[in-house]
Amino acid sequence: MQPRSNMSMSGAVDLAAVKAAAEAKEKAEQARAERANNPEAAAASAGALVIDVDEAGFQEEVLQRSTEVPVVIDFWAEWCEPCKQLSPILEGLAQEYAGRFILAKIDVDKNQLLFQQFGVQGIPAVFAVVAGQPVPLFQGAAPAAQIRQVLDQLIQAAEQQFGIVGTQQVPMAPGEEPQEAVEPEGPYDGVLAAAGDALDSGDLGGAIRAYENVLADDPGNTEATLGLAQARLLERVQGLDPQQVRKNAADNPADAQAQIAAADLDLAGGHVEDAFGRLVETVGRTAGDDRQAARVRLLELFEVIGGDDPRVVSARSALARVLF
Repeated sequence: MQPRSNMSMSGAVDLAAVKAAAEAKEKAEQARAERANNPEAAAASAGALVIDVDEAGFQEEVLQRSTEVPVVIDFWAEWCEPCKQLSPILEGLAQEYAGRFILAKIDVDKNQLLFQQFGVQGIPAVFAVVAGQPVPLFQGAAPAAQIRQVLDQLIQAAEQQFGIVGTQQVPMAPGEEPQEAVEPEGPYDGVLAAAGDALDSGDLGGAIRAYENVLADDPGNTEATLGLAQARLLERVQGLDPQQVRKNAADNPADAQAQIAAADLDLAGGHVEDAFGRLVETVGRTAGDDRQAARVRLLELFEVIGGDDPRVVSARSALARVLF
């Protein structure tokens, strides 16, 4: 069924921009599904878990991709014996983790500029890039068990701090043919339709409960995640005095709660970039609980728009810059 993305209702602010973003996200997900059922695309997808990267492709293959999935970099050289021990372990782990991170292999002899920019002291050296920001992991060969611990910490941090979760892939066995896509009747279609009707009619409490019930059984349900984020946003802005909220935010730029309330109004009014920019600035100028509250609200607003939206990708990179 089609996701319910219309958030406008009687007496509420217009969320046409949010609806458009949701539709764009749906189209992107449909495109990914079509590629997944194309044998050539499927093979390319499995192979993309491990990629060779040079200076020319670094921006696209590493920096841009790191806004969607953590990218682990293996700096190596043909003459490096420890590299020959470590690289197969990293490549095996990339397959094992099946899309929760991407492994980018960089030959230091052919890419001296990248070698210097990362400040690599010796090889093998392993870094990560998350939301465009480099993270040193370890240097020298290491056993798989130790590397798994590092990878688990990296993936957890990427999800908690930036909301970045890699896409789980199931590699096909050699000679296995991709199965034809069949869209089954979803077990939650009725509940989701009722939740969408409740959202449209202004029954925010009913919509929230319905979406929460779906997510309790199916935490990865995209439609329920989007609907819940929309319903909670509408619930937060309902009854607010927009003029007073914006005055409080203008008069108190260091007040995290004032900025959070104004960001909710920004997004509900379709001013997506203003909402994201306000919270990124708040994260940058605050500390402790205030900073955490602004960061968490920003991640919640990302869910309203959808991770595929370029404004979310840009805001994630901006968030990374102020956090590190």
